[in-house]
Amino acid sequence: MPIVSVILPTYNRAHLLDRAIRSVLNQTYHDFELIVVDDSTDNTNEVVRSFNDPRIRYIRKQKKRSAAAARNIGIRAAKGEYLAFQDSDDEWLPEKLDMQMRILSNASKEVGVIYTDMWRINDGKETYWHSPLNKPEDGIIYKRALDRVFCIGIQTALIRKTCLFKSGLFDESLHCLEDLDLFVRLSKYCYFHHINMPLVKYYATKNSVSSNGEAHILASEYLLKKYEGEVDKEAIAAFQFAIGNGLCQVGMLGKGKNLLFSAVRSNPLNVKYLIAALVSLFGEDVYLCACKIKRMIYPIDDPKKNTK
Repeated sequence: MPIVSVILPTYNRAHLLDRAIRSVLNQTYHDFELIVVDDSTDNTNEVVRSFNDPRIRYIRKQKKRSAAAARNIGIRAAKGEYLAFQDSDDEWLPEKLDMQMRILSNASKEVGVIYTDMWRINDGKETYWHSPLNKPEDGIIYKRALDRVFCIGIQTALIRKTCLFKSGLFDESLHCLEDLDLFVRLSKYCYFHHINMPLVKYYATKNSVSSNGEAHILASEYLLKKYEGEVDKEAIAAFQFAIGNGLCQVGMLGKGKNLLFSAVRSNPLNVKYLIAALVSLFGEDVYLCACKIKRMIYPIDDPKKNTK
C-alpha cells in the first residue's frame, strides 16, 4: 500500500502533461501512487501510457467533469494515508514530497495540512509566490480561515486523508476557488504548517481556470454567503479586498470596485481598504498606476521573492 496518493486531474493537456507527470515520478520520495483522472478528447491516454510506470493508475472518464469532481474521483480511489494534488500544467521540484513527509511524519496528529510556496511563471518570467504563513502553534484558524488560507496552492499541499474525510471532499458546485473552500473546511478540524520554500512551479496560462475573472466572482459570492456568520468579519473583509484588488488589476474594475467597497463596509477601520476603494473611483489606469507606485515604495525585501 502506498503511503501517499497523488491525484492529477487533466482535460486536453496532452502537450503539457508529460512535464507534470515526470515531476511527480522524479520525486526523491518514492512511496506513492499517481492517480491520473482523465476526461480528455485529445491523446492524453497515450502520454500517460508512455511512462509505463507501475505507480501510475489511470482512470478514464467519458464525460467531462469539473476539476473538483475529478479530484473527488481520485480521492475515492486513493489507497494512501496522505493525499497530494498535482495540476496537469504545473511542475513539482524533486524534494517536495520528501520534505513534506519528513515534517508531517514527525508532527502531532493535529497537523493535517503541510503546504509550500511556489514559483509563479508567466510568459517565461518566474516570480516568488509566498503562501500565507501558518504554523501548528496557531491552532485551529477557522474563524480567520478566509484570510489565513487564501492563495494556498492546492498543488503545494499534502493532506492527511482522515482530516479530509472529516471536512468533506471538494465542493463540486464550484468551478473556481474549490481549493480555497476545502482549506477553509479543513481549518475547522486540523492545524496547518507552512514550508517557507518554493517547491512547486505554477504556470499561469491564459486558459487556466484561475484566470477566469467571472468564475472568480461567482465563486467568491458563493463562498461569502456560505461562510457568512461563521467566520470573523475581518476575515470576510480581507477576502473581499483580495478578490476585489485582483479583479481591478485584470481589467474588471466594476466588479472589483464593488468588492473593495464591500470590504470597507465589513471593516471600516481598515485604511488600506478605504484608500484602495477610493482610488478605484478614478478608473483602471489610475488604479494600476497606484499599485505600481505602492510596489516601488514598499518593495519585497526578501531576495527569494524577487523576480528571477
